Amino acid sequence: MPVDQPYPTSNEDTWRLFRIMAEFVEGFETLSRIGPCVTIFGSARTPADHKYYQMTVEVARLAAKQGYGIITGGGPGVMEAANKGATMENGRSIGLNIQLPYEQLPNPYIKTLLNFRHFFCRKVMFLKYTSAVIIMPGGYGTMDEMFETLTLIQTQKVASLPLVLMGSEFWKGLMDWLEKTMLQQGYILEADLSLMKITDDPQEAIDYISKQKETREVSANFV
Repeated sequence: MPVDQPYPTSNEDTWRLFRIMAEFVEGFETLSRIGPCVTIFGSARTPADHKYYQMTVEVARLAAKQGYGIITGGGPGVMEAANKGATMENGRSIGLNIQLPYEQLPNPYIKTLLNFRHFFCRKVMFLKYTSAVIIMPGGYGTMDEMFETLTLIQTQKVASLPLVLMGSEFWKGLMDWLEKTMLQQGYILEADLSLMKITDDPQEAIDYISKQKETREVSANFV
């Protein structure tokens, strides 16, 4: 560490813990009252005239029509499209914004806004109160969110959670690599590939989520 950047003092760490606790408390208190939601991840760089933007608007609209709230990262691009789709059905539109060195302004379609300083607090909120996750095309951040969600599902750290990847053309190269490299070398099981549903059809995505929800409810009632 450079000499002009000393380690934080214990007092600084203590105050950092309080800030972290405050983010968790605000998130828990707000989102626990929201009701069933679908979390939608994707690139902030997707323009409004792109097919993935329009696909996101439609899948979010259909989810809201089914009674789901929509949770996004609160920024532009795919996040804006998802919040826009929710508002088209007068649905619950939630944005979990992150403070970055370059400011990310919340999009205008958010009805409930939470601001986070720490990525890990925000990640907990994305998944703790969601009934399903939809991943649209994106960059490093989207890949991080996708693989973290997959890891939690694979290790059963979350209840069975429908995970939908939309934009089959975008995901094809990754899926080929997972199957031909990661699977063949024994780093994952074949069953792990079935943890994701890939589609280009917004209605198919919502039908899949609804069917998985019904299956989980039947299983819970049976137990």
